[in-house]
Amino acid sequence: MNGNGERELVPGLPISASLGASVRSRRIRLGISQEELAERAGLHRTYIAGIEGGGRNITLKSAQKLAKALETSVATLLTDSDHSPAGNVPSLFLVEDDPKDLEVTLEAFRQARLKNEIHVARDGEEALDFIFCRGRYAARRGEPAPQLILLDLDLPKIHGLEVLRRMKADKHTQTIPVIVLSGASKDQHLREALRLGAATHLNKPVDFQNFCRITPQLSFDWTLFPPASSQ
Repeated sequence: MNGNGERELVPGLPISASLGASVRSRRIRLGISQEELAERAGLHRTYIAGIEGGGRNITLKSAQKLAKALETSVATLLTDSDHSPAGNVPSLFLVEDDPKDLEVTLEAFRQARLKNEIHVARDGEEALDFIFCRGRYAARRGEPAPQLILLDLDLPKIHGLEVLRRMKADKHTQTIPVIVLSGASKDQHLREALRLGAATHLNKPVDFQNFCRITPQLSFDWTLFPPASSQ
């Protein structure tokens, strides 16, 4: 039993790591973030992160919620051994506050069957918390940093230029390539972003073909799922 009186699934056994890989694999297959999965399942994001990290036992009730959110059964979730999508595929961090631009960008990646995990932040403060593993993202400590950041500049709470400035001032994050998303941003903001160390910029909303065109020079290995086979 856990602290809430719910029975845990095989507590203390290595199944937790296998289950975490299965949850992560299926989530990436669906093209959703940890935040979206947490919302679908009615669970906290840090709980999802703990499960995917293999360091947290899961209750039967939570497993049922996750299975439903991941459009599968509990049995399949517990026995699925196809975890290759999680692997060592680089992750992408998208910082965008405009709901329409965010949805168009994510849909473009889904349509292209992008395999890379995509994390999303909707303001500058949340972006910095994620990048530096603090606040509600403190559980990310020890996890790999995103290999590429798509950063809008006109962000609420903390401006994108300040996010970029703090990133490039820290030795642990200064080498992460940053693509600035230009929409309503002023030309001087783009120039300042490039001066601060942004690699390049893309027009919003992000078009996958343009994204593919510039990523080779950034050492970012994007990967696509093969088309679904017809029965």
